[in-house]
Formats: sequence, C-alpha cells, structure tokens
Amino acid sequence: MKLNVLTAISPVDGRYRQKTESLAAYFSEYALIRYRVLVEIEYFIALCELPLPQLQGLPLATVKEPLRAIYRQFSEADAAQIKEIEQTTNHDVKAVEYFIKAKFDALKLDAYKEFIHFGLTSQDINNTAVPLSIKEALDAVYHPAIQQIIDTLTGYANEWEAIPMLAKTHGQPASPTRLGKEIRVFAYRLQKQAEVVRTIPLTAKFGGATGNYNAHHLAYPQLDWRIFGDRFVHALGLVREQYTTQISNYDALAALFDAMKRINTILMDLSKDFWQYISMEYFKQQIKAGEIGSSAMPHKVNPIDFENAEGNLGVANALLEHLAAKLPISRLQRDLTDSTVLRNVGMPFAHTLIATQSLQKGLGKLLLNKEAILRDLDNAWAVVAEGIQTILRREGYPKPYEALKALTRTNEEITEKAIHQFIDTLQVNENVKAELRLITPQNYTGI
Repeated sequence: MKLNVLTAISPVDGRYRQKTESLAAYFSEYALIRYRVLVEIEYFIALCELPLPQLQGLPLATVKEPLRAIYRQFSEADAAQIKEIEQTTNHDVKAVEYFIKAKFDALKLDAYKEFIHFGLTSQDINNTAVPLSIKEALDAVYHPAIQQIIDTLTGYANEWEAIPMLAKTHGQPASPTRLGKEIRVFAYRLQKQAEVVRTIPLTAKFGGATGNYNAHHLAYPQLDWRIFGDRFVHALGLVREQYTTQISNYDALAALFDAMKRINTILMDLSKDFWQYISMEYFKQQIKAGEIGSSAMPHKVNPIDFENAEGNLGVANALLEHLAAKLPISRLQRDLTDSTVLRNVGMPFAHTLIATQSLQKGLGKLLLNKEAILRDLDNAWAVVAEGIQTILRREGYPKPYEALKALTRTNEEITEKAIHQFIDTLQVNENVKAELRLITPQNYTGI
C-alpha cells in the first residue's frame, strides 16, 4: 500500500493529519533534513565571516543569498535527493554534506566546499537542527495554540464572573463559588506554566567530535572556537551548551518536555471538569445538524471533544515523560539511543495539538444552563453553615461549630426554612440574626 492518510500507521499522520499538518514543517523527515541544511549553510557563512584565511577570496557579499537560497527554497525533491545519496553513504548527515557540495559545484564554489562541515561531527548538526526546529515550532504553533485556550477561558471567566455555583469538594457540596472564578483558575494555571515554557532556553551542542573543538583547534589554534561557537549558535536563536560529550546534554529539552507535560496535566484537569459540568447539566452543547452522538441512542449528545482531548493529552504526556527521562542519559561520551528517540519529538507536539483543537471545539460548543446551576444551589442550604458559624465565632457565641454540626449532619433535608428556624433559636441580638438571615447559597461566594 502507498502511504496516505488511510494507510498511515500513526493516526497523527492518518486520521488526524488535517489537525497536525502545520507541524510537518518542523518535525517531518523533510523538515529535519532542511534544518540540517540550514545549519550547515549558516555554519559555512559564519566561517567566511571570521574570516578564515582560505575563505577570504570568496565573494561572500554576492554569494550569501544564493547560499541561503539552498535551504530557503529547499524542496521535497531536494530532500528526496539527499535520501537517495543516503542509500550509498548509509549516513544521513554525510548525505546532506554531499548534497551541499553538489550545490557548491553548481554555484562555482567548488574551491571552498571542503569547508562545508569543517571540523564538525554529525551531532553538531543534529543537536543544533532539532532544537532550532523545536524553537520555531513553539513560536509558530505551540504557543499560539495554548494562548488560544487561555484567551477562550479568560473570555468565559469574564462573561460568567458573577454566576454563583455550588462547589464540590470530595464530590460533596461545599462553600459556593463562582463559575467565572473556577474557569479563571485554569486560565491562571495555564498562563503561569506557559510563561515557564517561554523562559526555558533552547540549547545546542556545538563543539566538535567530543565537545572539545579538537579538529578546529588543531587547524587554527590562534582562534577562540568557543567564542565562535557561542556567537554562531546565538545567531540562530539558541544557547550553546558549554560542556558536552559528543552529544547534547539534553537537559534543556528535558526541562521543556517536563514543562509541557505540566501544561498538558492542567488541560487534562480542565477536560475532566468540563466533562463533569456537562454531565451535571451545568452546560448543554450546541448541536450540529447531521451529527450523531450514539449509533444506538438517538438522544445522546456526548462530550466527545473533551474526551478526545483527555486521551490525546495522556498519549502526549507518556511520550514527553520518556523523552525527558531518556534523552539526558547516554553511555560515556555517546551512544546512539538518543538518535532514534529524538526522531519522535514531534509526536507529543502532535497529540497536544490534536488535544488543544478538540478542547477549543468543545469550549466553543458550550451553552450555559444557569437554571441547573441555581437549582443545585437552592438544594444545598447546608453550605451556608460555614458562614453562620464564622459570624457566631466573631460574636463570641459558645461552640458555634458544634451547634451547626448538630444541625447539618442529619439525614433530614436542610432547607432555607430549617436554617432560619435555627437562627431564631440563637441567643444573639436581632441585628446579628438579621445579618445571618441575609446569607444564602447564591450570595455566599466570597470575593
């Protein structure tokens, strides 16, 4: 079978391709190859700008743009050509080097082509290309997706700020809250963790075979290659790891993946709460003509968007957990386990993107059912007991907590009438009784 959305093994590239396609520019095999080409070209230009003596004859001002066009106009056909070269080299990064050398021949720069990949090991390219792709995917896709959820939640929090709602702690009625405030909790948590993600530096390993610039220093001992490496990596928008083995330390990526996992955990919490609110009928869902909730039960309108989000967030977190735990560990100066694992870095991004789109869709279908929310409050007069006993404490009333406990911990229904009858029996002045009678489940919502 030929590969397409129907034959793809992974649903990320099959069923959900339409939702994840924006990530292909950063995490596909084509994208990885293109980022490798980018790093190689920019490295060559940086060598020319040092300048190395052997490169001073190159007319950099006139060839810089044609050189950058190699990756800026990089096509699928170019990537296929590199894969074809790889069939002979059996080495993916070396295939990129040979591809670029052929481009140099076409540009009549063959005299300078041995400075392509000069002094580098494959991981200088890979461990710069991958974090660069992640950085650009974060900026272009991930951050906007998370911010969209935050903005939607903030909008709902503002719209429903004043709507009182019965809180549930341990699944039982608790001191009333406000719907807008409970939604704002999620917006606040997400915003704080999104800020953490933005502060994590994306780092690159760029230091020669085993991180010491051995070949560079041998060829040009008069140059400070560490300063050069810092400057080059910084120009790409990354931070160079100062001390490494042959591969990246991956500690920065581990920190990023852990932070992304925390955001996903918050989104899972959000998905479960809204699923529960829908089941409690606090929200109804907009019905789209033609959609079917159940193949057997015609009446059903299921909260499938929140369920889809929860499931994909779980898969994303499992992958993020493995990436964060595995990548920073390597035998001695390097083993190859990071290579195959790192190729899956786009998968948690994809499952997270599927989840945020499902969440956004689910949130957009919500219809507030204020009547159900107020009905639950009307049936939960026992929750004002906390407020009453607190006022009684203020007034120095003897054992107020115990008095309210005796009232409310019975099998009899606690109604407005029962509460007011209890207030009438209290040995306090009429002003305090009047204050107590004003407390209702609807107005006992704090600040």
